[in-house]
Amino acid sequence: MERGSLVLRLALTLLTVAATPTHCSYHSHTLPNVHHEEKVTRLHFYLFDIISGDKPSAVEVARSNSTKNDSSATPFGSVWAIDDPLREGPEATSKVIGNAQGWGLYVSSVQDETKLGLVMYVDFGFTEGKFKGSSFSVFSRNPVTETNRELAVVGGRGRFRMARGFAKLKTSYLNVTNGDAIIEYKVTLIHY
Repeated sequence: MERGSLVLRLALTLLTVAATPTHCSYHSHTLPNVHHEEKVTRLHFYLFDIISGDKPSAVEVARSNSTKNDSSATPFGSVWAIDDPLREGPEATSKVIGNAQGWGLYVSSVQDETKLGLVMYVDFGFTEGKFKGSSFSVFSRNPVTETNRELAVVGGRGRFRMARGFAKLKTSYLNVTNGDAIIEYKVTLIHY
C-alpha cells in the first residue's frame, strides 16, 4: 500500500470518528424559588495593611516598566497581594478576628504621585466569632487620600451568602513614606 493512500485512509477514518454523533444528556435539577428573608448585618473592624518591615502583610507582585523609578509607596500600575489582619480595634494588640486575604489585590490607579488611589478586589474572611468561616468580597475603587470613602460589597459566602452592600472606610493611621495604614471599616451587608 502506498504511503499517500495510507495517509488518506487514516485521515478519512479520523474524520469519520470525529463526525460520529455522541449521545449524552445534560442533567440539571431546578428547585422552586423559595423566598428567603433577607438579613442586614453591620460589622465594625480595623484592617492593618503593613507594607514595611520584615514581615509585611502586603507585597508588590508586579509593576509597570514605565514607573520603575517611582519611589512612592504604591506607584501607579503596581499590583499588590495582601494578607492583612482584621482586628477588633485600632491597636496592634487588638484581637485578630480575620484576614483580608485569599485572592486579594490592590492595583494602584492614580498617576498623580501626591494622591493615592487603588482599585481593590479583597475577600474579608472571619476566623473568630459567630461569622467564623464566612466572608464577603469587595471590588471597588478606593481613593485612599479622601477622609471618608465607600466601597461596594459584591458577594459573600457562608453566613454572608449572596451578600451585597457597602463598606464605609476611614483611615485611622497612614504613613505616607512607607505606605503602612490602619483602616476603620464599618460594613453593612444585606444577605440571606
